[in-house]
Amino acid sequence: MKVKAAVLHAPQTPLSIETLELEDPRDDEILVRLVATGVCHTDISMLARPFPVQQPIVLGHEGAGMVEAVGRGVTKVKAGDRVVMSYNACGHCASCLSHAPSYCHDFAAANFVGLRADGSAALSREGAPVRHNFFGQSSFATHSLCTEANVVKVPDSVPDGVFELLGPLGCGIQTGAGAVINVLQPKMGQSLVVFGTGAVGLAGIMAARAIGVGTLVAVDRVPQRLALARELGATHTIDASRIADVPAEVRRITRHGADFSLDTTAVAAVTRQALDALGPLGMCGFVGGAPVGTELVVDVRDMMLKGKTLRGIVEGDANPDVFIPALIEMQAQGRFPFEKLVRLYPFEQIEQAIADSKSGQTVKPILRFLDD
Repeated sequence: MKVKAAVLHAPQTPLSIETLELEDPRDDEILVRLVATGVCHTDISMLARPFPVQQPIVLGHEGAGMVEAVGRGVTKVKAGDRVVMSYNACGHCASCLSHAPSYCHDFAAANFVGLRADGSAALSREGAPVRHNFFGQSSFATHSLCTEANVVKVPDSVPDGVFELLGPLGCGIQTGAGAVINVLQPKMGQSLVVFGTGAVGLAGIMAARAIGVGTLVAVDRVPQRLALARELGATHTIDASRIADVPAEVRRITRHGADFSLDTTAVAAVTRQALDALGPLGMCGFVGGAPVGTELVVDVRDMMLKGKTLRGIVEGDANPDVFIPALIEMQAQGRFPFEKLVRLYPFEQIEQAIADSKSGQTVKPILRFLDD
């Protein structure tokens, strides 16, 4: 079938919206017609740096859509179901079998190579293969092939107007909320400082407020995002462009240092600040796609004497089949208003959506696939 997709031909070049050919789903595959898809920082970082595989490739990994067809072996969903697509995992390594699929031993191959596990490509242009399967979906397209491993059925009770906002729950929002709820697990009244108030950081702030964190500090350089952080539950904000010593300011606010910190910036110097802002027995979690080879220098004596913990986090340690429906329910109850992060764009305005995300004008762009 013919589909429309945003194709990346070379690093640091604009995406080209083209008509491609998509194969029918295999026995274990699901064909999804996209309704909307989020633009994630990971997508943007893949545009800006040399990609680990050959182009052309179709990116996108926060898709929401309607199931149009399923292979003979698929039992999880059926044609007509509404779904959110999340990250991919092999399903049979030690991590996957231990209910930790975000640490799949083959995570890179399953999510970044851009081909099926057997090396084939389902997308093509005039007979030439186009890489896809990015995070098991490549949702910068009108249609996508995914599998049961990375598809989550959306409850029938969710209104259509909310459904088109759900794609980012599959990655960015799941990552921020999961980092707080699943990994850091602050108790009621404890303190948390979040570095970076993009979609991931603000999701962490909303999650922290929902579970009763006491002192909740947001750190950023963009005043309007700090204002939004306060609206979403931050008790204090720090403009890092105006404060010379951010860790010292956190210690002043929390008296002895924060119980927990979360760095969402993927900048090693900021991760160090997140560590330095902790009090005794504090835990720092960090997320994001730092460039390969990035090193972090820590004060070993401070880490040891204060019993600090540093924890890398992928996809919020979340099982999407469990966590995404929970976030949907929290949003319906008014306790996780992620809709406040969103701005909608027609799919054809993908370059504008990316530019607005990079400039900070839009926290979470979502591309809508409007009927022709």
